[in-house]
Amino acid sequence: MPEKTALYDVHASLGAKIVEFGGFLMPVQYAGIVQEHRRVRASVGVFDISHMGEFLVRGADAEQFLNYMTTNNVGTLQPGQAQYTVMCYPEGGIVDDLLVYKYPDYFMLVVNAANITKDWDWLQKNQSGQVELEDASRDISLIAVQGPDAPDVVKQLASRELEQVKYYHFTEGEVAGVRATISRTGYTGEPGFELYVPPDAAGQVWEAVLQAGEPYDIEPIGLGARDTLRLEAGYCLYGNDIDETTTPIEAGLNWLVKLQKGEFIGRSVLRKVKETGPARTLVGFELVSRGIPRHDYPIVFSGNPIGRVTSGTQSPMLQKGIGLGYVDVAYANEGTTFNVRIRDREIPAKVVDLPFYDSRKK
Repeated sequence: MPEKTALYDVHASLGAKIVEFGGFLMPVQYAGIVQEHRRVRASVGVFDISHMGEFLVRGADAEQFLNYMTTNNVGTLQPGQAQYTVMCYPEGGIVDDLLVYKYPDYFMLVVNAANITKDWDWLQKNQSGQVELEDASRDISLIAVQGPDAPDVVKQLASRELEQVKYYHFTEGEVAGVRATISRTGYTGEPGFELYVPPDAAGQVWEAVLQAGEPYDIEPIGLGARDTLRLEAGYCLYGNDIDETTTPIEAGLNWLVKLQKGEFIGRSVLRKVKETGPARTLVGFELVSRGIPRHDYPIVFSGNPIGRVTSGTQSPMLQKGIGLGYVDVAYANEGTTFNVRIRDREIPAKVVDLPFYDSRKK
């Protein structure tokens, strides 16, 4: 049976369309995906992302353990910082992409909802030294406030000054009178915060955010718009663009692989891939004519397959089909053209630099 977040009844009362996602019943849309997408780009939206998993890692060897489990360098983190990283299998494939938060005396990992059990088992399997693991997923609700006006909305409710909380940093305080971790992170390509709060107070925080956001025409946002927003921003989605069959090098996540930090799972394979170069790589592309690329559509050149689409949509901001896909490296340079096979048609596309849409340049 799929689980419900603490805000399930709120979503139902708002008329949300509910779907199962990652083992949870989640709102996919309220007013409509395109409207919600544009609201986040124009002003501010609020998301329930409580389906994400949270693990706490404590003990004298916690940092050493996490540095072995992930590809990025946990040792560079100071208290109050967050880090994007991946866990890999020995063969170099990706277990999951995740965030690592460093608190004064412990770490918190934030993992994808569909991977909670798999990630937990993987961490336990490799646990060593003085390390204590705690699955706190059911003890934490997560609310994202995203969009150009999001900082102004959250500032009204926070007990701490937030001007000094930089991107990928966080602070602890209260939001709407509720204890919270206030994190300057997001998955939309817009400014914003993610608020970690107790489940029994999630409704209080949600309502306070909506009330504070009324002057900015805030709207609740579902997972449908979250997906189109992240794709316009060029962010990977686990299960589509990255998984156990892809290495972070192939996925263009080279900057997450710190070979010089010391031993970690998958290091020897990733070093070889970096040295020789991958045979395929993840690229962003735009369709040159009308059409919408979808997951698993073939990418072809002169009738020959050279790759497959991993994510695709009709961009609400660009009004054209955009997508991510793995292609042979010979076809990965910006400006390269190929075709995407959509049913019985081949639609021309060209490789473009990411992100597809950057609000800072508009």
